[in-house]
Amino acid sequence: MHQILKLSLAFIVDDEKVIASTLELILARQGFDARFFVDPLDALNAAQFISPDLLLTDVVMPQMNGIELAIKIKQRCPNCRILLSSGQQLVANELLVEAGLHGHHFEILPKPVHPKVLLETIERLFDA
Repeated sequence: MHQILKLSLAFIVDDEKVIASTLELILARQGFDARFFVDPLDALNAAQFISPDLLLTDVVMPQMNGIELAIKIKQRCPNCRILLSSGQQLVANELLVEAGLHGHHFEILPKPVHPKVLLETIERLFDA
């Protein structure tokens, strides 16, 4: 992992607490200042006070889907890298197409994702 990643703040958002906390642990072990949220509105509120360098979010969640969250976070924190994940690929793809029609393009990983693949993808996002 690059040194810059070890100085980065990551928001992890998933409505399943076990997934969110596990992802937080994986990123924290790589040196991220990682914080997990089970409610996307809590993550959005936190972004008013501190800008994450990375948003890793599930797509299909109640109250606000991950793509809506990604768009709102990106508006508040333009330098934030976005990585989506979903276990419901068909729904996620439909939402991604809709976002793309409005000029928003995000990378998505299928769930479950192996930690090595997750970390390689995050590193690629930071290198871009």
